[in-house]
Amino acid sequence: MPDAEKTDLLRRYAANAITWRELQERGFADYVEVLGGLGELGLRPPIAPMTGPNVEARKRGIAILEQALRRRR
Repeated sequence: MPDAEKTDLLRRYAANAITWRELQERGFADYVEVLGGLGELGLRPPIAPMTGPNVEARKRGIAILEQALRRRR
């Protein structure tokens, strides 16, 4: 895949315009490749919206991580 196409796909993924599944269908072999490409471009992976049946579990997980980080400061 040409670098320009790869860059475009990664930028669209970071903007939540396409999914991981679409990246796979277009030739990305694994998620490590995606993370590496995003890092090279200075982009971050998209964050799932806080909706659906797992919101409370995600909030608890976030609270645990925040508490652990506060203890390390």
